[in-house]
Formats: sequence, C-alpha cells, structure tokens
Amino acid sequence: MNGQKEESRTVVCGQKEAIFVNINPGMVFVADMTKFTFYGHASFSIETGGKTLLFDPFFTGNPLAKDIDTDKIMADYIFITHGHGDHTGDLVALAKKTGALCVGAFEVAGWLQKNGVEKVHPLNHGGPVAFDFGKARAVNAIHSSSFGDGSYAGNPLGYVFTTANGNFYVSGDTALTMDMQLIPLWAAKLDFAVFPIGGNYTMDPADAIHASDFVKCNTVVGVHYNTWPIVTIDTEKAKADFAAAGKKLLLPGVGKTIEL
Repeated sequence: MNGQKEESRTVVCGQKEAIFVNINPGMVFVADMTKFTFYGHASFSIETGGKTLLFDPFFTGNPLAKDIDTDKIMADYIFITHGHGDHTGDLVALAKKTGALCVGAFEVAGWLQKNGVEKVHPLNHGGPVAFDFGKARAVNAIHSSSFGDGSYAGNPLGYVFTTANGNFYVSGDTALTMDMQLIPLWAAKLDFAVFPIGGNYTMDPADAIHASDFVKCNTVVGVHYNTWPIVTIDTEKAKADFAAAGKKLLLPGVGKTIEL
C-alpha cells in the first residue's frame, strides 16, 4: 500500500459500529449501516458495502407495488431465489435497465441469457461465492421452482451473506426445514434474517419463529404476506408472537427503507 501502514478506527453508529479503514492517503472505506427497502410481496433491496442487492423483482401485477416507480429502481446485483412469476415478473426488464449482475440457479441464469440478459452468475448449493460486497452462499429452500411456461427453473434457493457490514440470511420462499440449523456454521452471527411469513405456500409466523431459533437470529424481516387473501395474516398478532418469544419482527411499509 505504497509503504503506508493501514490504520482503522471505529465509531458507534446507532447500535452498530461504522468502521473507517485508511487504505492509502486520500482513500477511505466506510462500513456503514445495512439498509433494507421493501417493495411489497417478496421484492426488496439490501444496501451493503456501497452496493445495492435487489431480490426477486416483481412489480408488474404486484398489487402492493402499484406506487413504486421502477424507473428509480437501481441495482448492482439481482439475486433470484426461484423462477415463479411473483419473483421474476420484472427480472428481465430490470436486469437490462440496471445492468446488474444476476445471480441465481444454473437454470435461471440460462433462462436469463435466452432472454437477452448477458450479465449472469449461475450457482447452486455449495461453497460461498466471493463478490465485491462480500460472499454469498446458496442454501436449500423447501419450495418448487418453474417459469411461467411451466419449464424447469432449477432448485429453489436461499442465500447466506457474509459482509464487512455484517451477516444476513435471505431464506427465499420456503417451509420450515431442519437444514436451517446449518446456517450458523456458515455465519456464526446473523444481524438479521428475511423470512416469508404468509403461510399457505411458505412458512407462517409460527414457523418463522422456529426458523429464527434454528438460525440463531432474533431479528427477522417478514416478506411474502398480505399480497393476496391466500397469504393474508394478522400482522399485529405476528409481531406480538415474536415479541413473546423474545424476538423482533420488522414489517417495513412498501417503499420504505429501514436500517439494520
């Protein structure tokens, strides 16, 4: 580093530390708060390490996202958990508009390429993959996965992220599974987890409480609920049930950003 000794200092920012590292004169890296923005249903973005990760973009046909201006959606990466239309509805359009690198199952990556998206990274269950914001590991999700035409979309996936700003787990659409007990082996301390809580197709709030025990994380952001009657829940009861278990259920409003 030009013979310069690296120095660092930490400053408490809310309940987390912001880490300032002097790489060389005139260059400062800041590890700041991770931000979560909810777009309704199971679409959201996470900002970490100066990068924006968009998940399962579904705006067209999403009744909760009618006021979201997709022209303002930015992304450096798009992570896809599976091929269902309520997770890929606007994937191709936003991938082309943003130029983001799309990360998903091998079959999803191939489908994207067939639809004119060039920047893809295929993966599957296995070891972590290094990106410029940190590492992502694809893990098991208990669900199904197919494209709108019924063709096979590979395995449904969740993702475990380890970054300089902290660690988090995005389960994707899934039922409660004992496989979640493996998560702490790969991320000893999760700052938060993102779980579906609407039931019927995925976990409900009671299952999500058990899931938070399995992954050893008491802060959960709920998604995949109250989009349609079939996945409607009592949100106040859900938050109360989490609180009674000594946990926090965060349900940000559509279009709202929270810091984690």
